[in-house]
Amino acid sequence: MRHLPPLSAVRAFEAAGRLEHFTAAARELGMTQAAVSYQVRLLEERLGVALFRRERRRVVLTEAGRRALAKVSAGFDMIDAGFAGLRAEDESVLTISATPTFASCWLAARLGGFQLLHPELAVRLDTTNRLVDFATEEVDCALRVGPGEWAGLSADFLFEVDFTPMATPAFRERHRGMDAAAMAAAGAISPYDPWWEPWCRAAGIAALPQLPQRGGVRLDSQALEGSAVKAGQGVALLTPMLWQEELGDGRMVRLSPITATAGERYCLVCPTERRRVPKIARFRDWLLTEIAASRASLASLPPVC
Repeated sequence: MRHLPPLSAVRAFEAAGRLEHFTAAARELGMTQAAVSYQVRLLEERLGVALFRRERRRVVLTEAGRRALAKVSAGFDMIDAGFAGLRAEDESVLTISATPTFASCWLAARLGGFQLLHPELAVRLDTTNRLVDFATEEVDCALRVGPGEWAGLSADFLFEVDFTPMATPAFRERHRGMDAAAMAAAGAISPYDPWWEPWCRAAGIAALPQLPQRGGVRLDSQALEGSAVKAGQGVALLTPMLWQEELGDGRMVRLSPITATAGERYCLVCPTERRRVPKIARFRDWLLTEIAASRASLASLPPVC
């Protein structure tokens, strides 16, 4: 069992001894000169040995203090070295948590660009719909969907989770002459998706007409519904921002110019106290730039016919 004196007092002694000045030690430690003097006096009383001689405007180590300082300073150097490896590892790896939909539909195709800009960083992408616990998990930042505020976290707004009926051009052609609601009712991949209610409200209709009463396949993510749409299986409510590549090259079309939202948004979040960590700040700056470019690209697409 170790018999250690209070570490705050040891810290004050080491700084004061190394600098041979209580005021300089106070500046280094972010303390007052009186607090450093008090901590040193506590240590001397605990040890029963004088560590400094107080002289006019300066302090001088006693022989006992000089012997102790050499070993204490070496000990602090070893502690610093012990944590240096952990700091270096933390600074060289960026771990991002993202929803499967955002990761597969938007982030994965662009993340290589960030890696090229910052080759010194190893990037790990963890996909989950679960809210990660920053206090217990090794995650630096996360892409979350929600109202935009989470206690203890800094949040940067990315874009609204809006949605509109989308299908393939072939599906639209087969149902030419129908409006978007009728096409959706004829081929909704997920007819019980709760998003249909706010979309119908935005479109000024009570509900989808002749909603098919069938069991069918129920898909639990927008990524899966989008894959089903691309395969020509029908209509789904999708977020244009996440499917702009398919909209741009014609694999998908919007069936209506009307979009709706359930009040959710995509945000980049991280613990407030880690917001300015360089690797997180670099990722945030890159992400916001990419989001702005993505939004501009979406706005440049031809209007919905």
